[in-house]
Amino acid sequence: MQVKCQSSAADKMDVSQAKQEHLLALKVMRLTKPTLFTNMPVTCEDRDLPGDLFVRLMKDDPSTVKGAETLILGEMLTLPQNFGNIFLGETFSSYINVHNDSNQVVKDILVKADLQTSSQRLNLSASNSAVSELKPECCIDDVIHHEVKEIGTHILVCAVSYTTQTGEKLYFRKFFKFQVLKPLDVKTKFYNAETDEVFLEAQIQNITTSPMFMEKVSLEPSMMYNVTELNNVSAGSESESTFGRMSYLQPLDTRQYLYCLKPKPEFAEKAGVIKGVTVIGKLDIVWKTNLGERGRLQTSQLQRMAPGYGDVRLSLELIPDTVSLEEPFDITCKITNCSERTMDLVLEMCNTRSVHWCGVSGRQLGKLSPSASLSIPLKLLSSVQGLQSISGLRLTDTFLKRTYEYDDIAQVCVVCPYTSPES
Repeated sequence: MQVKCQSSAADKMDVSQAKQEHLLALKVMRLTKPTLFTNMPVTCEDRDLPGDLFVRLMKDDPSTVKGAETLILGEMLTLPQNFGNIFLGETFSSYINVHNDSNQVVKDILVKADLQTSSQRLNLSASNSAVSELKPECCIDDVIHHEVKEIGTHILVCAVSYTTQTGEKLYFRKFFKFQVLKPLDVKTKFYNAETDEVFLEAQIQNITTSPMFMEKVSLEPSMMYNVTELNNVSAGSESESTFGRMSYLQPLDTRQYLYCLKPKPEFAEKAGVIKGVTVIGKLDIVWKTNLGERGRLQTSQLQRMAPGYGDVRLSLELIPDTVSLEEPFDITCKITNCSERTMDLVLEMCNTRSVHWCGVSGRQLGKLSPSASLSIPLKLLSSVQGLQSISGLRLTDTFLKRTYEYDDIAQVCVVCPYTSPES
């Protein structure tokens, strides 16, 4: 339903009135949509004393749904009986009426509407030009709209200035005070992966008293990242939301959204740049309430604590999930200089109880400039079955005589290829 209704009780917002009797009367009403009428069905069994009395009364009630009289919701709409709640992200709409209650012609009428928040004062008037004259029993109408972007106390200031027939200039204003509440509680968690990927978990809770239809929850990444939403499940050629087709969030319910951010290629190659990044992006949330009123919230820039990799970072670019017992397998290591100086590196490989390296230890890797990376293919084998950790790599910077140790880099599953599945 697109037709909006006026709240006749909204005049109670007035907290200050001019003492002087004026020729013009000012009325301000909030524009909001109606609500579905609710009734309280009362039923009993046929053998009880009332018999079918309650059923007949409900069938005669015009507010009930024919054929489904026991439903709480009816077919009628109810006009708002009070000012109601205004939530952050919604659009505040108000109807302003200036009526000439006198028998005189009033000239140069100027109506101005300002919204005072805790941080700023906004002009909401559609026109700042004065009306030349207003005859008796005539009125000036205006509708203002404002997307609420701050929580806390808001004051709508409506001012009217005009000139009487005798040339006297008069002025009065009224103040309407209301509170803006927070509709959602948003909490975020970050998880840093070894592959420079960042996983963001957003927990969104509906803290209003009515259900919401979550139209969109997306992440707008910063300029250094590409984002992938992990809130859909592929079903053949189609993709379906993990929350189902009807994405409703009931009051006090919480929903978790997951996103994966991956550095863009031009930034992934510069380890020093990614190292210092704390800004990830911002969430954009759009919802609708009972009769389609739309609300929208954008969080501030989300920040995370950048992981510290030290002077040298070692990560794996390629590693198999499962390998055969006592058979060599290949991995690819990526070494990145995260410091601000050039390094001359030497690679040493130390065997462990279950993992044995194949190749020459003490290999010279050469000089590595700041933010530069080097990929090295390595070969190793495992002599023990089960889930084994890859450890034993050592990097030595010959300039500073400093050694960096890397253990538990990754894990592989080692299986025996000669074991029969039946045994």
